Amino acid sequence: MDDERVIVRAVGDLIVDKPDPARFFAPSAPELSRADLTIGNLEVPHSSTSTVASVDIPAPPADPAHLSAVAAAGFDILTLAANHVYDCGPEGIADTVSAARRAGLATTGAGADLAAAKEPATVHRHGRSIAVLNYNCVGPRESWATSRKAGCAYVDVLTHYEMRNANPGGPPEIHTFCEPGSLRQFRADVTAAGQAHDIVIVALHKGLVHTPAMLADYEREVAHAAVDAGADAVIAHHAHILHGVEVYQGRPIFHGLGNFVTVTDALTPVHASTAEAHAWAARRLALFGFVPDPAMPSYPFHPDSRHTLIAHLEFDWDRVGAAFVPCWIDDEGRPVPQAADAGGPAVLDYVRTITAAAGLDTEYAWDGDLVRVHIRAR
Repeated sequence: MDDERVIVRAVGDLIVDKPDPARFFAPSAPELSRADLTIGNLEVPHSSTSTVASVDIPAPPADPAHLSAVAAAGFDILTLAANHVYDCGPEGIADTVSAARRAGLATTGAGADLAAAKEPATVHRHGRSIAVLNYNCVGPRESWATSRKAGCAYVDVLTHYEMRNANPGGPPEIHTFCEPGSLRQFRADVTAAGQAHDIVIVALHKGLVHTPAMLADYEREVAHAAVDAGADAVIAHHAHILHGVEVYQGRPIFHGLGNFVTVTDALTPVHASTAEAHAWAARRLALFGFVPDPAMPSYPFHPDSRHTLIAHLEFDWDRVGAAFVPCWIDDEGRPVPQAADAGGPAVLDYVRTITAAAGLDTEYAWDGDLVRVHIRAR
């Protein structure tokens, strides 16, 4: 590997909530391990607690021991600023951070208070310091950390509903934007990281869940703000489905990395779960128009979400490169890398379709079994 180049790979959501977790990473571990640094987003707490602290649809905690399989697959850093991070309260956050550290994984995005949640995960590779910051843009508010409360780092996003027709109760136009003070603080955090480190990667928990292609207004606003403040790359997750790739000011923005290993029985309709989980299964059909594949009971997600990828970032001293490894989630819930002469073209076609549908003009081209993202010089 070129000593002048740092290779970072990143994936989207991880829900490692089934026995023998290593089997779900087996097809992808060789690709994950090729990088100098590999990042994943941990979607749920890993704890043995029975505490429930969310009024939303609480995710049951996963086994802390499963994080050893995540580390063994090649991951180095886990981002924690997700909408479910506080579902088990402060204890769940503390247990998750402790379990990750025992497994040799660094974390960022959540902690015992706001200062701890905002602390970047930092590593050194090839003579350069790398900082990874992580912010939750989707709520819920009870998940946010304060100076005296455990939780996650966040950017406050506001929603405005505008009626543009003469039909009371009819569908409004929806506008989203970052609360100005929160966005200013976010920019200051990114700038500070850039002053202290050679490479800054910002991970955002954002996006419209189970919705192909569409980007809400705030998503580009907050991603662009990160780049303007000094981020060298932006990666995002939460939507449980791929969203497009953008190049802004010569920097790559992966607007939604989709699912990676996301195996759970928590939202399976036949699972003896909670009333809230059953209600959510009904609402999911009404809101997003899909029913999970009954042949994959532990994968309760949109059919299109089986298209996924591993983001590939290259940092030279004077430029940033971006690419991705196309993957397909197989019938066992395992993300499987797809070659250029096999399943890769189908994944690339999907990425091109959602990129265009989102109004982005990003260009892609094959480079061996990698798909390159065309980045024009700044």
